[in-house]
Amino acid sequence: MFQSPLNYTGGKFKLLPQILPLFPQSIDTFVDLFCGGCNVGLNIDCKKVIYNDLDEHLLYLYNTFKNLDKQSTFEWIYQIIEKYELSQVSKYGYAYYGCESGNGVGDYNRDKFMKLREDFNTKTSEDYYYYVMLYVIIVYAFNNQIRFNSKGEFNLPVGKRDFNQKMEEKLSIFIDRIKEQNCIFTCKDFREFDVSVLSSSDFVYVDPPYLITCATYNEQGGWNEQSEKDLLAFLDNLNNKGIRFALSNVLRSKGKENKILISWLENNVKKYKAIPLNYSYANSNYQTKDKSSASEEVLIINYREDRNACV
Repeated sequence: MFQSPLNYTGGKFKLLPQILPLFPQSIDTFVDLFCGGCNVGLNIDCKKVIYNDLDEHLLYLYNTFKNLDKQSTFEWIYQIIEKYELSQVSKYGYAYYGCESGNGVGDYNRDKFMKLREDFNTKTSEDYYYYVMLYVIIVYAFNNQIRFNSKGEFNLPVGKRDFNQKMEEKLSIFIDRIKEQNCIFTCKDFREFDVSVLSSSDFVYVDPPYLITCATYNEQGGWNEQSEKDLLAFLDNLNNKGIRFALSNVLRSKGKENKILISWLENNVKKYKAIPLNYSYANSNYQTKDKSSASEEVLIINYREDRNACV
């Protein structure tokens, strides 16, 4: 399976063996409405993929990987690493940097990373090189995550890891995949997505921020109850138009329950089916004291699994 080069919050790579067999067998256009790390769309056999996400930095980064010559991408990555004297453990080892594998290379990279981050945040031209810089920052940032403040500045601290051979291979395969796919990247709020271009032969996968989990995208009111209600209305509209969809979400998690989603399912029991998924975010990076409590994760579909047509 193809895997995202980004450690994106809520990524579905580990769930792919469960959810892909539940998808329709025949798809013309696949819409990854909240594409995030693109793990799902990368693995779909279809005529066209529309990757959509509200994070414009993410979409410009992907377009850079798709449009820029792959050799140039890797040349720039290593140029940036060497320019800022960041670590390359896979090449020189931990001892070379006075570090141990258990603690990582954060202490060595901290000042160098901050200089790179400062130069990125003050760079005025958002060209291909700018987005290659962003990728390097993500690689060396805390947990390889992406976060910008209200001023549009990347504001995560340094992480423990660096650009290793596994990351290079993952990025190389990702670039090859999106170059060979008939795919486009769009940046729209789901409420503004034009469903009139879709038909019954298309399929929309929806993996929104989860209302009852505590993740970066839920901070500062990024996803709230109104967002949840608007999304469910959007899905109802898709269903009314005969367009197939699948929604990833959690019904209950760590003592909380998504009452809006549960009520919507109960009111549409003849239209939609919730399929339980066997997965826990116990090992994720969510900041919670109780990491042993599994989420009740589901895939909600509006088509018959045997016929792949709308119910």
